[in-house]
Amino acid sequence: MSSIALYRPGVAVGRYPQRDDIRDNWLERTAAETAGFFRQHLHGRQTRYWRFVKSVDQVATEKGLADLSNEALRSLTVDLRRRLYSEGLRDQLIAFSFALVREVAIRQLGLRHHDVQLFGGWVMLKGMVAEMETGEGKTLTATLPAVTAALAGIPVHVITVNDFLVTRDADWMTPVYKAMGLTVGTITEEMTPEQRQVAYACDITYCTNKQVVFDYLKDRILLAQESRRLHMELEGLYNPNPRKSRLLMRGLCFAIVDEADSVLVDEARTPLIISKSGGQGQVDQQNQIYREALTIAEKLEKPRDFSVRSRERQIELTDLGKAQLKRFSMRYGGVWKGRKRREDLIKQALSALHLFELDKHYLVKGGKVQIIDEFTGRVMEDRSWERGLHQMIESKEGCDITGRQETLARISYQRFFRRYMLLSGMTGTAHEVAQELWSVYRLNVVSVPTNRPVQRMQYDDQVFKSAAPKWRAIVDSVKEEHRKGRPVLIGTRSVVASEQLSKLLHLANLPHQVLNARQDQEEAEIVARAGQRGRITVATNMAGRGTDIKLDQGVQELGGLHVLGSERHEARRIDRQLFGRGGRQGDPGSYQAFVSLDDELVQDHLGSLTQRILAWALYDEHALPTWLGKVIVYAVQRFAEGHNSRTRKDLLKMDDNLGDMLAFSGRGE
Repeated sequence: MSSIALYRPGVAVGRYPQRDDIRDNWLERTAAETAGFFRQHLHGRQTRYWRFVKSVDQVATEKGLADLSNEALRSLTVDLRRRLYSEGLRDQLIAFSFALVREVAIRQLGLRHHDVQLFGGWVMLKGMVAEMETGEGKTLTATLPAVTAALAGIPVHVITVNDFLVTRDADWMTPVYKAMGLTVGTITEEMTPEQRQVAYACDITYCTNKQVVFDYLKDRILLAQESRRLHMELEGLYNPNPRKSRLLMRGLCFAIVDEADSVLVDEARTPLIISKSGGQGQVDQQNQIYREALTIAEKLEKPRDFSVRSRERQIELTDLGKAQLKRFSMRYGGVWKGRKRREDLIKQALSALHLFELDKHYLVKGGKVQIIDEFTGRVMEDRSWERGLHQMIESKEGCDITGRQETLARISYQRFFRRYMLLSGMTGTAHEVAQELWSVYRLNVVSVPTNRPVQRMQYDDQVFKSAAPKWRAIVDSVKEEHRKGRPVLIGTRSVVASEQLSKLLHLANLPHQVLNARQDQEEAEIVARAGQRGRITVATNMAGRGTDIKLDQGVQELGGLHVLGSERHEARRIDRQLFGRGGRQGDPGSYQAFVSLDDELVQDHLGSLTQRILAWALYDEHALPTWLGKVIVYAVQRFAEGHNSRTRKDLLKMDDNLGDMLAFSGRGE
């Protein structure tokens, strides 16, 4: 590893360290993708990882850590801090640090890091992604690289997916950090700029991906969009005391990204934008335009006037539709006189009517439209769609219309995270996107073995012609497992699907609990009960990440938690996260997926002709042959993953080009 001074604020990298943007041309991108393919298969086979684990045990034995008093451990920590700061992250010092952290965790938390967790911590400290099975203790594992880097003087950001996990993980691990002489801060939604400054000034800061990106953009806005090294140094001279700095952060030094595939891949399809609303007069004028657009859009007919491309979420107007639009809009005047402007407006209105559905893509809460994250199932309260789409949907639902936003700063997750001096991550599902993680972020993925053998059983997917027999089969399966006394978790892709299944379970007299974006405040309590004997839980993807389902006594003998998927997701990783709720930490468990040709994933990615042939050839009540079901599921998921990967590449390319244009005009992002 390079000199330690390159990863912390100081003379070598300035007061606000960050990497310059990676600007790959086509040939470099192709080479990186090819390298990522080979590294995925070769990099994780090296034996030096396990040699390091043995060296940690050796250090602990030689130093007699288990027999030392707490005061003696603190004295060793002080000496280690001095050596790490001056000598850097040498393997010998890392092993010493990991041994100390493990001993402190035993005393403070009653938890001892397993060998596989030492392995995972070493992988992350070396700037890689540790793929660890769900339930293998990633939260505890993160303390190893976080403490070691912080002792070396490197500000550490532990980044996770929501505020609940930020506060839970920080509170849980704080005794370890404090015993090591380190300060811990948390960044949550409601905090003031002053509170954020204090949190970022700590040795280790827990935050969400959204909050850290927005705080970074706020720093750039404060510096008038100028982030070149000289400007940052001038800011340091203007305020040499970091505690009196105008900036929120101390730079992008070291990030440990929890649920790395979700943050670095799934979220990468959406840019982060800071914006401001126009004046009230402008808002009133826009409201009228949105209402007019929806009125016209409702008069247009499909497929005569327009076509819907659900997979790309695009609307295409036909020539007849354009003529109809011109005729319908003549009475309004104003912006409707311009051809391009009126076509853009009507495409957004048609998107609001035909592409975005209530309780599937968004909720209406407190009179406001709130976007639902399709990958996590959680509400994204501060997010809004661009280019007037959000306002169109507000008008469609009869909500108060917010002003159209003027962009002040924007950046994609891809561009942001590549600016960290040292980037690492951990997740239960990464090997499917290992190639992309290398080509975009230069991150290797290393699979970490489980501490105990996995006992999770897989049942073949059941694929049906239509939704009705699929739902009946799901209810029958739940009824059978409930009769045995096993807890059952049923995963759904949307709020509306979870509520539809809930009605069917009520009709079958099966008591159950629903967890979706409407019950997000009760998430921890609902999940905590999901492993009880005979418990039935219907959940969106909210129960797929960052949660731990504990089994009641006696449930293991019944076969453990049984997980059902009511349809497949666009990414196989999301399915693995859901199915990983069962059979954790060596416990028994099982899972099965139910799919129909009516499912959104199949409709979007399986050709209409193929669907018609299959629908004609099969009976309504029977599942497809197992081999055919596997082929269909595999094909549509690969198509979806390929499409989403291309979307992320296009966004990164567009983000780079936009950055070039703004820089040429004298602005930053």
